[in-house]
Amino acid sequence: MDDEPNVTYITLGGHVEVHKYKYLYFLIILTFYILIISFNVTIVCLIWIHRTLHEPMYIFVAALLVNSVLFSTTMYPKLLVDFLSEKQIISYSACLFQFFIFYSLAGSEFLLLAAMSYDRYVSICKPLQYPTIMKKGSVSIFLVLAWLVPACEIAVLAMLSADMKLCNLTLNGIFCNNAIYSLHCENSKARSIFGVVALIITALFPLLFILFTYTRILIISYLSSRSVRKKAAQTCLPHLLVLISFSSLCAFDVSIVRLGSELPKTVHLIMTLQAILYHPLFNPIIYGLKMKEITKNVRRLLCPGKAI
Repeated sequence: MDDEPNVTYITLGGHVEVHKYKYLYFLIILTFYILIISFNVTIVCLIWIHRTLHEPMYIFVAALLVNSVLFSTTMYPKLLVDFLSEKQIISYSACLFQFFIFYSLAGSEFLLLAAMSYDRYVSICKPLQYPTIMKKGSVSIFLVLAWLVPACEIAVLAMLSADMKLCNLTLNGIFCNNAIYSLHCENSKARSIFGVVALIITALFPLLFILFTYTRILIISYLSSRSVRKKAAQTCLPHLLVLISFSSLCAFDVSIVRLGSELPKTVHLIMTLQAILYHPLFNPIIYGLKMKEITKNVRRLLCPGKAI
């Protein structure tokens, strides 16, 4: 399947009756893509425009929503092209790039959620120290590390995979995730070890840190006044909902790859679509509905003539 010299093409074998339902698939993905871009960009712009939202908590929210836009822009245009194409193929280099974006953004999401949990911990448990701890410089460092650390780790995994010999040119999926490892002739011990280390650094440690900070917040809130409990509920509930949603979808992605060959093709496609459709749209809805200041500004945007 080498249409050009020195270019290896991978067939995306996870599509189901794409020629029969291509326009339906195209319409569904296009609708979700437009909604995702519209919802996420609207809230990011509101945070950018309104100075009352120039606080660490809202800056981290904006970073998460930017992640959703980047993720969707990496996945959706390619899907739209595939649905209208006779062959659903991708070059191996482009496949590795998609793999890199997918998992580096997933890792940064965990680290951003950890930064948000630390911000809430300092705000609720150490309110007098909050201005000195969560300064602009500190927020900038958190943002840089959240994007840079996973990108560096996944770049190494992608480079290790780039040198692997391919014995299979059909990927059991509609985009490039961990299933690319099934294309290789043999497993790489170095890549496996580094993958475990990357998983621990970008997912396990942040998850444990988030659980620790929210446990401390719950304890302090329970022992404090009603106003503190209300503040904790208003600001922490959206983050917890997003964390649960994202962790579930990460487990979903792992299970899809592990059970891929055992699942019926239609079930595999539905599970894969759930993993890429749900979360990018869930984030802006949760933050738009559950965070008071963002909700207020969304209402002002939608109903400019009404007093909020």
